This record gives sequence, structure tokens and C-alpha cells, in this order.
Amino acid sequence: MRVLVVEDEERTADLLRRGLTEAGYAVDLVHDGTDAVWQAGEISYDAIVLDLMLPGLDGFEVCRRLRAARRWSPILMLTARGDVDDRIHGLDAGADDYLAKPFSFGELTARLRALIRRGAVERPATLRVGDIHLDPAARSVRRAGEPVDLSAKEFSLLELLMRRPGEVLTRSYILDHMWDLGYGGTSNVVDQYVRYLRRKIDPADGLSRIETVRGAGYRLRTETTETTETTDTADTAETGT
Repeated sequence: MRVLVVEDEERTADLLRRGLTEAGYAVDLVHDGTDAVWQAGEISYDAIVLDLMLPGLDGFEVCRRLRAARRWSPILMLTARGDVDDRIHGLDAGADDYLAKPFSFGELTARLRALIRRGAVERPATLRVGDIHLDPAARSVRRAGEPVDLSAKEFSLLELLMRRPGEVLTRSYILDHMWDLGYGGTSNVVDQYVRYLRRKIDPADGLSRIETVRGAGYRLRTETTETTETTDTADTAETGT
């Protein structure tokens, strides 16, 4: 496993490099945020150990830039600042785990093993489908650059659809992920919230972004699904069927 260590304090950096090398990892070491962004952009690492307090770009900004560049290597953030707000900020910026200094080296390697098992799967800190942009941490939504005011349930429904763009989500699936076991109503509530959401995110004279798939459920249109539908319509017109 190849790991990038980003640490500006020389003694700590050397301890991390030697300890991880002895644990069987191939270790690359850089000392500032700018080099970290470049290095992680050029090489696909199995994990990144990232200090928060760095010269130049701090760990928060390194996380944001790597995720914006669609670099999905798991990131374990290290810091002497153990405040809850810092942990929240780091995780929302794109880090996968957080370990406060001083730490046990055994715990560090255990957390690395857990992160590496998950793999470098796509997990953006913010979501974008077409001209819709959703920020789960800020609880904000924009369409075509304009803010959209959503209720908590409307926001949850849009986030659920945006995490599975182009896929048909059944009413039962949506119900299971948005309401708890104590909910005693029917799946009609899903249709109700889809209507609410459409009124707020769809242009008055344009194609609805949320598509009803008859007999199945709903899906969020992507450029691919829209192109496919346009092609199918044109083929039907040409053949007369």
C-alpha cells in the first residue's frame, strides 16, 4: 500500500515515515499543502495522512482541492487541534477520518487499514447534477446559480436523488431512507414531496429535472438520460413508430 504523509514538523514527519515503512507501507513525504495537492494529483495513493496546520495551504484547503479535482484517496487528518468544530470542518471539507495529536501509532495504523479497506470510491463533499448544486454541510441548494429555499424533507429528498443520479428510486426505497420505522402513513407522501420539490427547483417553462418512471418510481435526470430520451424521440419520429 502506498501512502502520502503530509507533515511540516520534521520530527513528527520522520517518525510517521519510519513507523509506516516498518508497518509495510510505501511512504512518500511532503511538508506543505501546495506540494500535497500536486503530489496527490499526480499519484493515486491508497491513503493520505494529512496534518491540519501546514504552511501555505492548510489541511482543510488541501482536502477541498483534492476532492474538487476528483481525487478520492482516503484522507486521515492529523492535528493538535481537537476541537469539535475543527473535526466537523475537516470532515465536511472531504477528510474521511480525524485523529488528534498526541495519538497512539497502533490506532493510526488501525484507522489507515480501515480507510484502505473502503477504497478510493467517489464521495464528493458537495453534489452537482447539471445546474443543480447541493452542499450537505451548509444545507444549501442552488440551481443555475440561484439559491433555492427547501424544507428539511425536501432537502433530504433532493440529496437522495442526487446521490443516485440517473437511477430509478422506488417509492419504497425513498420512504425507507427518509422516514423512520415509526412512520405509519402511505407511500403517497413521497409523491407529495416530489411535487413540492418540483415546484421549487424546476423552471416554469422547462423540462422537469425529476422524472416520473411509470410503475417504478422517480429518478433525477442527467445529461446522459436527457440525451438518450432525445435520441429515442428522434428515432421514433423517423420510423413513424
